[in-house]
Amino acid sequence: MSKPITLSRRTLLRGLGTTLALPWLDAMGPLTSWAGGNTPSAQAAPNRMAFLYVPNGINMADWKPGSPGPLPEALPSILEPLAALRGDYSILTGLTADKARANGDGGGDHARALSAFLTGVQPRKTDGTDIRAGISVDQVAAARLGEKTRLASLEIGTEAGSMAGNCDSGYSCVYSSTMAWRSATQPLPKEVNPKLVFERLFGSGSREERERRDARRKSVLDFVKDDFADLNGRIGKGDQRKLDEYFSAVRDLERRIERAAHLPDPSVPEGVTQPAGIPGSYEEHIRLMADLMVLAFQTDSTRVCTFVLANEGSGKPYPFIGVSEGHHDLSHHGNNAEKKAKIARINRFHATQLAYLLDRMKSVKEGDGTLLDHSMLVYGSGNSDGNQHNHDDLPILLAGRGCGTLNPGRHAVYPGETPLNNLWLSLLNRMEISVQQLGDSTGELKSI
Repeated sequence: MSKPITLSRRTLLRGLGTTLALPWLDAMGPLTSWAGGNTPSAQAAPNRMAFLYVPNGINMADWKPGSPGPLPEALPSILEPLAALRGDYSILTGLTADKARANGDGGGDHARALSAFLTGVQPRKTDGTDIRAGISVDQVAAARLGEKTRLASLEIGTEAGSMAGNCDSGYSCVYSSTMAWRSATQPLPKEVNPKLVFERLFGSGSREERERRDARRKSVLDFVKDDFADLNGRIGKGDQRKLDEYFSAVRDLERRIERAAHLPDPSVPEGVTQPAGIPGSYEEHIRLMADLMVLAFQTDSTRVCTFVLANEGSGKPYPFIGVSEGHHDLSHHGNNAEKKAKIARINRFHATQLAYLLDRMKSVKEGDGTLLDHSMLVYGSGNSDGNQHNHDDLPILLAGRGCGTLNPGRHAVYPGETPLNNLWLSLLNRMEISVQQLGDSTGELKSI
């Protein structure tokens, strides 16, 4: 009998213009979780960090679970799509983004809501040429962990945004469309084209090589087939099954991206502005990006991701769920019951996409748990009540187990005016990154 091989966690399959990272395999050795206070071994599951943003606030009456403690069986309507995942996330209330408030700077709540969400720093209102905010929590993590992965971080979204011009009461457009900030003056634009994200993950060659691959209409898997055949002949049956499942997921993504690029634009009802995006279906666009994030984490290509589901202040309509009005206009509902019901419908749609992502992460087996067990994912908004532009008592959902360092399945209530950045400090600590202060933080959160 041949002796089982041992693979490095950094093993890659290579081909023309392509490097394909691998998921965790048994041949790479034991992979176990680690809990707070314990230093992870070389084969411990890496802890991942992701931030998902939804714009224009959330209809809080349909979001809050009620009393603190275990999440109830009967969830508020917005959270109902997440009912089957009740034990995998917590709702945190009472957190505040003070630097999203005007603080003497007048209008511009949407611009501040997104740009201050991960920074806790008040953005500067200028003519659009002298932008300034602060380093975001994802980039603090990326700076410390980037050398361990091929990509220090991944910034994705589904709605393009300008990096210049004035978009909100004197604030540069960059503030309304960018969540990640490498430094106070260096925003990181998100990528909204799934094909380009895919190429960033799997295509390491020149533009000419990628164009040649496209012209020949080959899958990245075709280009690494020789490496794959060699590896597949040397690993056990269990690892062969894992590779088959992983390659099937990659192939499916390629087909969906190619199909989306050739689909005709959807017909737009009279009086409705067609939403921008690739592909034409907004839901498919979100799910493609979600699947790419899962692949990036699964292959340890990166451990840090930001995902803006739509820009802050977005006027995107949702005719496919019966909402033809723009999201931003509806958020100023003036307590009109019909408008609030439509906002709740939009909120529920986004929650349904979150459920899809969490289900995908939970389906990926990894060592003694799942990809979701080895991740910390925050979903929320820098606005609470979009009608009044409130930035206190924000809608925040924290999912995953953070390699055993999080205790999900609860509704945690914190005193009013608790800085949102206290949560960010707490998550950094679970990535073994010690930071004394970030933005307007005052200390770490307890009981998460």
